Amino acid sequence: MADDIAAETFLKAFYCRESYDLAQRMARPWLYGIATNLIARYRRDEARFLRALCRTGVDPLPEPMAAAVIGRVAAQEEDRRLAGALAGLSQGDRDVLLLVAWGDLAYEEVSEALGIPIGTVRSRLQRARKKAKVALGGDDPTREEA
Repeated sequence: MADDIAAETFLKAFYCRESYDLAQRMARPWLYGIATNLIARYRRDEARFLRALCRTGVDPLPEPMAAAVIGRVAAQEEDRRLAGALAGLSQGDRDVLLLVAWGDLAYEEVSEALGIPIGTVRSRLQRARKKAKVALGGDDPTREEA
């Protein structure tokens, strides 16, 4: 799905290139904004999948390779906890958390990508981190190890 989102993001950006503000120094926040909007279309299925995974701990997608299956079984409990943490977040909190943790965006870039004030980014991220930390037994998934 990530490859599909990336492809769709650049396709959408190409078709909407006339609307890009050339005064912006970097296109990255604009592209992440497009990607976030595209992902919103998949949100209901994603949330349904995460709730099912949290309840059952069973990923419905079969893995063809034995090594991948063994790795998934070993990480199953962590996956359940992370899925539960993500499913328990509001859409806005989850967007901010994922853009910071997986997109590696700075607060200013998240603010621009989502069209929200930087203070809102900070408060949503703090709230999302607290909820994720509790769900993960005290581990904050967005903090780098020292």
